[in-house]
Amino acid sequence: MSNDNAGRSQFLSRFDVSRETCARLDIYHAELVRWTERINLISRASVAEIWRRHFADSAQLLALAGTAQGHWADFGAGAGFPGLVIAALDPTRQMTLVESDQRKCAFLLTTAQKMGLSVNVVSKRIEQCPPLQAQVISARALAALDQLLAYAERHLAKGGICLFPKGIQAESELTAARKAWHIVCDLVPSQSDPNATILKIREFARVSA
Repeated sequence: MSNDNAGRSQFLSRFDVSRETCARLDIYHAELVRWTERINLISRASVAEIWRRHFADSAQLLALAGTAQGHWADFGAGAGFPGLVIAALDPTRQMTLVESDQRKCAFLLTTAQKMGLSVNVVSKRIEQCPPLQAQVISARALAALDQLLAYAERHLAKGGICLFPKGIQAESELTAARKAWHIVCDLVPSQSDPNATILKIREFARVSA
C-alpha cells in the first residue's frame, strides 16, 4: 500500500500544521491502513489517497466552523472523518464521535489514544443519544440532508452550525430538504474535490404543517 507521500507533503504545505499535529496524523494514517486490512473503514482504492481524499477533505471544515467554538459532534464517525482529523488539528476542542458500529468504535478509541487525544466516543445510534448541545455538528457520507437535519435538531446548541460535506447532489438535496425545513445555509465549494460542496447550515426549522 502506498504511503501517499505526495499527498502528505501537499497537506502539510496547505494547512501549515505543527510538528506535533503532523505526528498525530502520521499515527492516524498508520492505524487507518492497518485496521482497513481487517474491517471496512475505507475503500481499498482510497488507501493510496488518504491525505488528499480523507485528511484534507476533513481538515477544510475547521476553518468553516469560524467562531463556533466549543463542543463539536461528528455523526456517523466511522473511520474518523471529519471528527478525528478535527481533533488532531484542534486537540483542545471537546469532540464527540457518534458511531453505532462497535468495531469502528474500537478503532476510534484505540487510534485516539495512540494519537494522545481525549475524545468522547458514543457507541449508540444518533437518535438514541441524549441531547449533546454541540456548537458544531458534522456528518460525512451518512444520510440525505433532510435526515441529517432531523438528527441535528435535538443535538445542536442555540446559535450552533452544521457542516455537511456533499457531492455533486448537494443542491438537489437542499431543494428536497426545503420541502420540510426552512434552511439558511451557505454552499461552500470543496477545496479537495471540484465536484463536491460543503453545506454550512446556519439556521433551520421545520416547516409548519
